[in-house]
Amino acid sequence: MTMIKVLSFLVVVLVLGFGFAWLADRPGDLVVTFAGMQHKVSLMVAASAIVALVAAVMLVWWIIKSVIGSPYALRRHFRARKRDRGYQSLSTGLIAAGAGDGQTARRMIKQAEKLLNVDQEPLIKLLDAQAAMLEGRSDDARAKFQAMLDDPETKLLGLRGLYLEAQRLGARDASLQYAEQAALLAPNVEWASTAALGQKTAHGDWDGALELLERQKTAKQIDKDTAKRERAVLLTAKALDTFESDPVGSKPIAIEANKLAPDLIPAAIIAAKVLFQQADLRKGSKILEHVWKKQPHPEVAETYVHARLGDSVFDRLKRARHLASLYPHHAESNLAIAHAALAAGELKEAREAAETVLRTAPRESAYLLLADIEEAQTGDQGRVRQWLSRAVKAPRDPAWTADGYVSERWAPASPVTGKLNAFEWKVPVEQLGTVIDARDDFDSALAAKPIQSAPGREPAEPLIPAKSMVVSAEKPAARVVEADADIADAEIVPAEPAVKPVAAKPEEPHAHERIASVLPSLAETAPAAVQNAEEKLVIPVPDDPGVLADDEEDRPNKKFRLF
Repeated sequence: MTMIKVLSFLVVVLVLGFGFAWLADRPGDLVVTFAGMQHKVSLMVAASAIVALVAAVMLVWWIIKSVIGSPYALRRHFRARKRDRGYQSLSTGLIAAGAGDGQTARRMIKQAEKLLNVDQEPLIKLLDAQAAMLEGRSDDARAKFQAMLDDPETKLLGLRGLYLEAQRLGARDASLQYAEQAALLAPNVEWASTAALGQKTAHGDWDGALELLERQKTAKQIDKDTAKRERAVLLTAKALDTFESDPVGSKPIAIEANKLAPDLIPAAIIAAKVLFQQADLRKGSKILEHVWKKQPHPEVAETYVHARLGDSVFDRLKRARHLASLYPHHAESNLAIAHAALAAGELKEAREAAETVLRTAPRESAYLLLADIEEAQTGDQGRVRQWLSRAVKAPRDPAWTADGYVSERWAPASPVTGKLNAFEWKVPVEQLGTVIDARDDFDSALAAKPIQSAPGREPAEPLIPAKSMVVSAEKPAARVVEADADIADAEIVPAEPAVKPVAAKPEEPHAHERIASVLPSLAETAPAAVQNAEEKLVIPVPDDPGVLADDEEDRPNKKFRLF
């Protein structure tokens, strides 16, 4: 603007210069008759007089205008100065509120209220509500945000404040209601539309969620790839919800979801199930094979293996082998073969596949599977319990995880934040630490020999109820009972351990190995002990080696009751 004024001034000066130069080149006189008198002047003098007269008139007009408008100018000056001071106080208060200084924010509010019109400045209301929140007056803050809803200019601001306050207090339903109102008021507001989208998803309003997602895409709140992925997630959830009640109607929904996101595992599974139900085995298998090559998943394997209801267990084993060949050496491939082989009675193949998993990627499900295989193959309950005990401390299997929430089933949105497409298939973070010693534990389990029953023993009625017991090398490994007239008063005498730990080894031997090493001695001493109930009897509990006969004389006389 200043540059335009300067250029305009230069143009006027140039015009005047050219005009006077033109008059100087053309000499002449100007005769003016006034009141009977003639005045004769040159053209140059006359032109100069006219220019001076115009300038004088303009100067006088400016002076008169300034004098007349001076009161208004003074009022405007003081009003602008007051407004500037008010906005300075408001700015200082907002900075103090952002820094957590509630006392300074409250002082700046008082100054701003004196200098500014509260009804015309919404920021004062916002600062007042924030100061109330800093001072711990949540009720006052909510009341101030609620009062903002009456003004169309501050309604969205009030909804935002109520939404954040509800989230802070953990009132998720209330926060989602405020977000939905804000989304209706201003569809282009991202936080409101995202929260409203999560609410519709949580309530199963798939059509409403899809419509809201389309509005977000139109308003360019999200990019095309994100909109495409989230639409696939919503369509997958809708297909899963309607599959049981309307399998025919869910087919186009599931197919569209799979086309939008071919690598989305739940979309591929529901699309394959719909196709399998309509006897389209080839296309459904192709969809599952495609997603399996990218990320093997146990539910994909389950759906693929049981594609046809009439298949025999050997047909399913064949399909499991084919699926595993698409991604060999993966843990899920071996687990798929192991499950199918166990169902088909191919126990050797099932055991080899499960043990391969434990060597490469130890996990809880592999130990549980080995326990089932052990029970079906040998029936050795000791080994079964051994695999089950290792499953307890084994690393967990991957699961659907979102914002720290672990779920057995996939969901379209996080139950914590309501964010779409939040679930990921991965091992829960808190369980990653146990992977360190899992392989050593598996190696020790494979090294242990199966428990064999002691020869020559006849089954006898146990005097002590069977109870599992973990044998430690640092504690007595046997329970000796003195048979008295009353079995209820039976006492046990601590004995020296039958197998003493070797000091050179940093780790104590496994309980299963100690049990196997003392069983032969136990078999020799047991019959003699059973014959005479008046003498001290050696009664081993399950998984307990008992007391060797050679060590009975060295037992201390101290007795303690069975606990």
